[in-house]
Amino acid sequence: MQINLQRLLVAAGAVAIAATASPFVPFEQKPLIGELHRPETSDVGETASRKLTGKFLHITDFHLDRFYVPGSLTDEDNVCHHGKRKGNAGYLGTPGSECDSPELLINQTFGWIKENLRDEVDFVIWTGDSARHDNDERIPRTENQIEELNQDIANKFIQTFSHSSTHPDETLIIPIIPNIGNNDIMPHNIFKKGPNRWTKTLSQIWEAFIPEAQRHTFVEGGYFYTEVIPNKLAVFSLNTLYFYDSNQAVDGCAQKSQPGYHQMEWLRVQLQLLRERDMKAILMGHVPPARSADKQAWDETCWQKYTLWLQQYRDVVVGGLYGHMNIDHFMFQDSKDIDLQYLLPEEHMSPFVAENNYENFTIESKGSYLTSLRDLWADLPTPPASVLEDWSISDVDEDAGVAKKKRKGKKKEKEKKEKFYKKIGGKYAERFSLSLVSPSVVPNYYPTLRVIEYDITEMEKVPTWADVQHDKAGKKDEQWVDREIEIQKKSKKSPIPDPPSKSAPPGPAYSRQPLTLLNIAQYYANITKEEGIKGVVAANDGVDDESSPKGLRVNYGVEYHTNKDDIYRLDDLTVRSIYNLATRIGAGDKASSLPTETEDDYTEIDEIKADQFEDESDIGSTKKNNTTKKKRKYKTNKTWKAFAERAFVGFLAYDEIEDKL
Repeated sequence: MQINLQRLLVAAGAVAIAATASPFVPFEQKPLIGELHRPETSDVGETASRKLTGKFLHITDFHLDRFYVPGSLTDEDNVCHHGKRKGNAGYLGTPGSECDSPELLINQTFGWIKENLRDEVDFVIWTGDSARHDNDERIPRTENQIEELNQDIANKFIQTFSHSSTHPDETLIIPIIPNIGNNDIMPHNIFKKGPNRWTKTLSQIWEAFIPEAQRHTFVEGGYFYTEVIPNKLAVFSLNTLYFYDSNQAVDGCAQKSQPGYHQMEWLRVQLQLLRERDMKAILMGHVPPARSADKQAWDETCWQKYTLWLQQYRDVVVGGLYGHMNIDHFMFQDSKDIDLQYLLPEEHMSPFVAENNYENFTIESKGSYLTSLRDLWADLPTPPASVLEDWSISDVDEDAGVAKKKRKGKKKEKEKKEKFYKKIGGKYAERFSLSLVSPSVVPNYYPTLRVIEYDITEMEKVPTWADVQHDKAGKKDEQWVDREIEIQKKSKKSPIPDPPSKSAPPGPAYSRQPLTLLNIAQYYANITKEEGIKGVVAANDGVDDESSPKGLRVNYGVEYHTNKDDIYRLDDLTVRSIYNLATRIGAGDKASSLPTETEDDYTEIDEIKADQFEDESDIGSTKKNNTTKKKRKYKTNKTWKAFAERAFVGFLAYDEIEDKL
């Protein structure tokens, strides 16, 4: 069914809905669908008085498991469900295993957030997977269980971020943007064209979070957006299950009959509207657009459109935030890999990689993927020292082979700089877009969450989301509804969105300005330390009552801070800052800091006109050489070592990871 775009909200703000629901209901009872109600009246004066803090919370992959048994066996056949008193499953979880999260960990995580972050963040990005995995044949998941687990996590967010936890009908103090994970549905990974059971069910469960005017859009396709700062910043919750290559119920984003196609068209229209409203967007989803020689998570047609959209709307999009993979890392979308033939619905292109889509927990599989990213980054042109000075990176990492030295010949240095900038899409590296992937709460390693700081310069008096709810603003603006229909009609005539105007400055993803992402404070909880020993609760240590946590508490502390860290040393999270970090991580197989690419110079998609589409479809064609797996010998550098250790949230030292890479 084609999405009815006319019914989407494009005006500033939205009418919020909020409340709390009743406590946990056992699985034998019906799930708590529809028990969240909008408040009839509410004193939200305190809520509306909140000012922007310039920080938001990104949290992902809870995987709440009520069948978890402390002291049970942790191997893949028992996954902390069976063998009471025979295993070493901890009360707070079992790092280094495939076990999901015990309820004690989830409750204490929300308790810690309420005590430490509730009043420090402007909004919450929650990228899915609330329900446990379907990894125990003896206790198969049911639809009612999945619904109840989604309901329970939603309730915890409402209780944590409501105006008053003692009044069940109070409004939320900040917006919370949820997202559908591949384990939030049944069967996992399989998400059919909407409306379907899960879009309808989650629409009710997330009633407090989805703007009322966009419920229809969510029921149709499982995606929506919220203006977290009215008229300034919108967060788009994308349904990545329609892009996910493991979803056998759909077939990519090229065919007009596919829900992925309609979601991409919806996104394109909304980004164009934001451009015209002088607004910016953060994109979020569960499954990230991973694409390397080792792994591809999205259907190639969806990756191609997404990368093209980001290139053309680089003045609008602040960045992409994802979860799912449980490891801390980032990835680029390289517009040089755009192949316009993927936009043709009649074409059936071969997949980018033959081996993909495995969802293993193993250190080996994750290590192989991280190494494939490093291989990609090793092939990127390394910034000359003069460029690093322009980028205000004062202390150059010797790991990258770019030692600071006195340079001779201004003309030669200028030529180096110009050649480098041409290869990366200009001095702001606009050839690339960036996706940041957060590790998870579920303690496959250590439980974790992150706080991201963003620039709110000159936004002290900007009305907040809470102000808009208080003033009951956010009604439909017929001017923008009509304009949306015009954009939709225009988009049908050209497969390529319009680029930024020639006079437009670089967007907040590329240069420091209001709404630019500035830094990440990555938090983690060493729950093995809390439980007293490595390996958590040892066998035969008197675990008789799994409901007795012995006074254990989850204490999250900062693992690293991207700006204060003496290894990453990131001034901000702009693409060029992360690009420099990537080249430092990839250093080791190159003799100098000079660009080493031999391909043709980067060609901006902006230069391609819609009427040239068929004749110039080879421009930016996909580089198939990335599909070849090859083992490289790298010099070990401290940036790569830190990146590898942080990928696993500090659970493993580098010498424990090295032989698995």
